[in-house]
Amino acid sequence: IGEDSAAFELGKQKIVSWVYFGVVLGVVLFILNVVWIDNSTGFGKSYIDAVSSFSGSPEVAMLMLILIFATVHSGLASLRDIGEKLIGERAFRVLFAGVSLPLAMSTIVYFINHRYDGSQLWQLQGVPGIHEAIWFANFVSFFFLYPSTFNLLEVAAVDKPKMHLWETGIMRITRHPQMVGQIVWCLAHTLWIGNTVAASASLGLIAHHLFGAWNGDRRLAKRYGEAFESIKKRTSVIPFAAIFEGRQVLPEDYYKEFVRLPYLAITALTVGAYFAHPLMQGASFRLHW
Repeated sequence: IGEDSAAFELGKQKIVSWVYFGVVLGVVLFILNVVWIDNSTGFGKSYIDAVSSFSGSPEVAMLMLILIFATVHSGLASLRDIGEKLIGERAFRVLFAGVSLPLAMSTIVYFINHRYDGSQLWQLQGVPGIHEAIWFANFVSFFFLYPSTFNLLEVAAVDKPKMHLWETGIMRITRHPQMVGQIVWCLAHTLWIGNTVAASASLGLIAHHLFGAWNGDRRLAKRYGEAFESIKKRTSVIPFAAIFEGRQVLPEDYYKEFVRLPYLAITALTVGAYFAHPLMQGASFRLHW
């Protein structure tokens, strides 16, 4: 009933579509830089200053940034059916991304710049093996975080965006892998940093994704009806629960659902992101958000 997630066949790809994707990505990044990132022309710093002015506490500011992003992101997601009928799938995706992207970036940059501003609750960074455990947890989290954004052409509205009913790959483990991945990421970073800002960020992000899981099920049930209910019976929110209960029977060649180019790309990007941490921290610091 459901779709095969992470399916990617090179033979079916059109060079023109990927060239168009590159152009769209370049234009979006240019506009984002002028309108939001560049402190001389953009509104990003003013937005951060306005949110921070409500309290001198970085923990409160962190929670407020997440709350604003969560409200806008989940609110627009809930209005997707209505929005697509009014302005079309591609236009609504552009609107959704155009509003969500700068808010998400501001939240991430603020976290990077203020991650050590809070009160220290514990200090485990010198404990033998903790770095390796945290690295492994973060590495695994990204395989859960991005299971349904493999079709980048839809994300960029090059192809017409669709609301997918995924059923294979990571979805056999949990019906809401992004929620699971975010929880793992948050717990790992909070354990590593060990202060109130990290705890505040994790609290907000986990709450947002728990709501997103409920809201996602609600939207899929509304869109697909009995088809979604059938998949819901074979999957679970809690990782591996449906497998242990016998509701999800893994095929013998289950591993093949992961031996695919998108998962190889995630592996490379995750490792690359780890080594790029100094670059991300330096770029965030220069913005003074």
